[in-house]
Amino acid sequence: MKIQSLSICVPAPCFNNCKFCVSRLYPDKTPNLIENEFEFSDLHHSDYKDCMEFARDNGCNTLMYTGDGEPTMNRRFMEAVSAINNSLNSPFRWIELQTAGYKLQEVINGRNRYLRWLRNMIRVKVISLSLSSIFDDRENAFYNQTSQYIKMDIEATCSEIKRFDFTLRLSLNMTDFYNSITPEDIFLRAAKLGADQITFRKLYKTPGLEDNTVNNFIDNHSCDTATIKNIEEFIITNGRELEVLPFGAMKYSVNGISTVLDIDCMSEETKPELKYLILRQNCKLYSKWDDLGSILF
Repeated sequence: MKIQSLSICVPAPCFNNCKFCVSRLYPDKTPNLIENEFEFSDLHHSDYKDCMEFARDNGCNTLMYTGDGEPTMNRRFMEAVSAINNSLNSPFRWIELQTAGYKLQEVINGRNRYLRWLRNMIRVKVISLSLSSIFDDRENAFYNQTSQYIKMDIEATCSEIKRFDFTLRLSLNMTDFYNSITPEDIFLRAAKLGADQITFRKLYKTPGLEDNTVNNFIDNHSCDTATIKNIEEFIITNGRELEVLPFGAMKYSVNGISTVLDIDCMSEETKPELKYLILRQNCKLYSKWDDLGSILF
């Protein structure tokens, strides 16, 4: 079994209400055994560790803190997982965080304690910043349905991430905002923000659930096919092929930025390789975000 990454599903609320978010259709209803089942805490921690060891045994090198909510909202959980990781026979070294940016721009007296904690204690190497508009804070907040009181300052957040020497990946949710933006302008903006990596993420529409707010929003506000094609052609024409990722996508270097076009973010295509495994709060492994029937053990 070939696995690209292990997704750690961090139990946490979300300060956004993204209208295209599939997790709104499939909220995690599994019991939080790793935090709340104190009577059998030793057993659950052992089970959790076994899942992490299994991923490592099968050649998985990347650990990604992510989830149905905002992982930065649950520091205690991330600290617990980090402790388990450090106890593995072969710990994960390539550690990433997928985030919408909440808490990362908090600077008090010139100090950003949260980013310092991520860097020093959790040993995160890559921060993948999820954006629905790379150019405009207000547009990004609109698509993500973020409260005006906590909307992200994109430039300030990226600057802080780079100041602490993280690798910065911009994970771009391909909304219709990009229909009026050229690929050249996207890469120029990414370079200005200090991006090391870009992932273009096509919005995922859930099959078989035609009449729901998520699919309806994606129908009306997804980046159109012609725009995706233009971006793909720009990447191929101006980029250098680097390597094929385990799930089949080609990684390019475009103007010195590592670039991936992800048209299967929910891992729907059936392949011998797994794009990711998901370790949920019930201490069990799954291969799909939207189907508990994908359980391994």
